[in-house]
Amino acid sequence: VLAAVTGGRTPRYEAHGGTRAEDLALQNLQARLRMVLSYALAQLLPWVRGLAGGRGGFLLVLGSANVDEALRGYMTKYDCSAADVNPIGGVAKLDLKRFLLWASSSAGYGWEQLAGIAGAPPTAELQPLPDGAAESTQTDEEDMGMTYAELRRFGALRKLDRCGPLSMCRRLLAEWPHLSAVEVADKVKRFWRFHTINRHKATVLTPAYHAEAYSPDDNRFDLRPFLYRSLQAQFDAIDGWVARLESEGVAGAAGCGAADSADSAGAAADGSAAADGSAAHPVQLPERSG
Repeated sequence: VLAAVTGGRTPRYEAHGGTRAEDLALQNLQARLRMVLSYALAQLLPWVRGLAGGRGGFLLVLGSANVDEALRGYMTKYDCSAADVNPIGGVAKLDLKRFLLWASSSAGYGWEQLAGIAGAPPTAELQPLPDGAAESTQTDEEDMGMTYAELRRFGALRKLDRCGPLSMCRRLLAEWPHLSAVEVADKVKRFWRFHTINRHKATVLTPAYHAEAYSPDDNRFDLRPFLYRSLQAQFDAIDGWVARLESEGVAGAAGCGAADSADSAGAAADGSAAADGSAAHPVQLPERSG
């Protein structure tokens, strides 16, 4: 089938000389095969047990995507995000790590092996190992272009504080004094760009325990548009705001007071700050089909 679609060409990973498009297609294919195999085992294992005198029946498939990956859209649609129940689907990545560390301690369950899991860099493990490497060098945070701590803050500001791109920038400039206005703006625009183009994935999230108030689960908790117009107007407003700060010689949190007064009309440009997302209308298609 692939040969017919690609004109006889064989897709390759980037590490093997392929393009980014080929690499993503192969990663997504591998991820979706995990889901297919999981459902096959869920149906076949009870059958095997029945042959051995067991009760038979059926098994449920458990998902393994967390709330932050759903917010960023850092998941393949219909892979590990597709299951019958997702025990951690509404839990933040950092909370999951803290739980593993607790469970590995004597105060928890004393399962020391979990400490190694908590300490390992999160990775999708969907790219081939580099020559001579024993472990994957692919990491979630490098792929996403943001840390899980940053992602959690983006989620809270978007959902709980009803911030759009511009108002989020202004808030984070005060909270992250170690970053310049340009760096904050770049991070915020990157988050919003990937959140909006991947928002459609939230419409098919597996049912999960609701643990985070910023969950993007479209079916139960986050009734906003799942396709958006371009956010270029908001991004242009951010660029104008940053340029004014730089022209005034303002950097970091010290610039927030001046920015607040200079941008008192910023809410008009910051359309997606509306609680119901009224300024965002569905038309933009995602750039990544995964």
